[in-house]
Amino acid sequence: MLATNARPAAAAACTAGNFGSFDRPFSPDSPWNSRPVAPVLGSATIPTALYTPTVAAGAWSSAAFQASASDAPMVVTGATAQGVWDPDSEVYRPSITIANWPAATTPATGTDGHAEIVDPATGVVHSFWGLKQVNGAWVAKQYAWTPLAGRGMGDPSHYYQGARAAGVSTLGGLIRTAEAVDGDTMYRHALAMSLDATGLSAAPTYRFPATSADSNAATTNSGQIPMGSLMMLPASFNAQALATPELRKVAETLKTYGAYVVDRNTGTPFVIYVEIGADLKLHRNGWSNATANDLELMRAAMRPVESASAWKDGNGNTSSTVTSTALNLLSMRGGWWRTKGTVSGEFDTWRQALVFPATTTQIEQANATGRAMNPVTWAIPATGETFRLDVDATGGASFRLTIADKVTGAVVYDSGYLNDGDSTTLVWPNVAGFKVTTWARSGVDNVESTLRPTLTKTGGPAASVCAG
Repeated sequence: MLATNARPAAAAACTAGNFGSFDRPFSPDSPWNSRPVAPVLGSATIPTALYTPTVAAGAWSSAAFQASASDAPMVVTGATAQGVWDPDSEVYRPSITIANWPAATTPATGTDGHAEIVDPATGVVHSFWGLKQVNGAWVAKQYAWTPLAGRGMGDPSHYYQGARAAGVSTLGGLIRTAEAVDGDTMYRHALAMSLDATGLSAAPTYRFPATSADSNAATTNSGQIPMGSLMMLPASFNAQALATPELRKVAETLKTYGAYVVDRNTGTPFVIYVEIGADLKLHRNGWSNATANDLELMRAAMRPVESASAWKDGNGNTSSTVTSTALNLLSMRGGWWRTKGTVSGEFDTWRQALVFPATTTQIEQANATGRAMNPVTWAIPATGETFRLDVDATGGASFRLTIADKVTGAVVYDSGYLNDGDSTTLVWPNVAGFKVTTWARSGVDNVESTLRPTLTKTGGPAASVCAG
């Protein structure tokens, strides 16, 4: 069983611009809240498919529900006997306990069963896939989470942070109920978009900032656009010439912020997601050929962003962190094998830490499975790159990292055991392939001890969490 009991790391509240809130999720320099300056667009296009493109809520979209301290806890069990899939921990869990469950929670009616529960008190967005009620009890196929005040995208360590195929929360980019009728000329964030398999690329299947794609993307996709691409309309596109008022606002957004490709659909060239219940309907009085023509004009004109002269964050400040890949590579997920002691420390996804129980006898364990460093394609270390290893530990725990030549098995780097506050730099060794092993020791003072090390490439700006 997994139960929320702590505020996650990097979940600080935001101030300027109300970022990191229910109404305006994620940090100002989140890709969702940032916009490119003078973007250079590529040549790839979104092809036609079986249906007309759309901007819609409905069975395959999502909705956000705000939790409060007065909401009762809820236990969510697995939709099957396997349990609830926790992709960050890479295990099935018998159940997930959410500390504050809004009574109004209503998942999408499609088989994806999306729903997002936003808990400002803990700084967590709980993201469900396949959520539904069965005989009065809640069940789900998958659970993931993302920091409300974070980037809103995965990173190499916490690579799956939501229910979309790109590894992101369905809250990211969603056209919210309030902003659909706010009278503004555009939405003040990037939008979320899915493409048909004929538009999505098989190689590469994803690009930064996405950290994942559909599991069969390499064999099913046949297009040119990887998951994670930012699609934009060119500056020359005349949004005000569109016949549909609702699409003018969407088009102005696509010219300024764009839309990230975060999922795959079946048969529709593109879908831009609207929160369930929002008053945004393109065909209000029955099918409109003019609206369909507008959507086709947008489809034909959109291109992926390949570069930009600069990026502006949500506060209008030039930001060097939006496209930074200087993100943590290390996770303390399993599988671990114990070499000392009688009980093992376990990975806590909400704390992003290995947690040892109170003990007076040292526990030692190691993980050589390779899952401590998920091979996110754009973050795989290269020979000669410099990294900084930092250890955040409590209760006397300590951490060690070794790197071995995958062919010969020879250890080519050994950090030795490091304690809380220790840091060291390393130059990535010259090996054709590598195997990372993480080692962990508990404290012995009969109190809980934890480990949360980070391994980050140096020389680049680190993404902030709700920088003012």
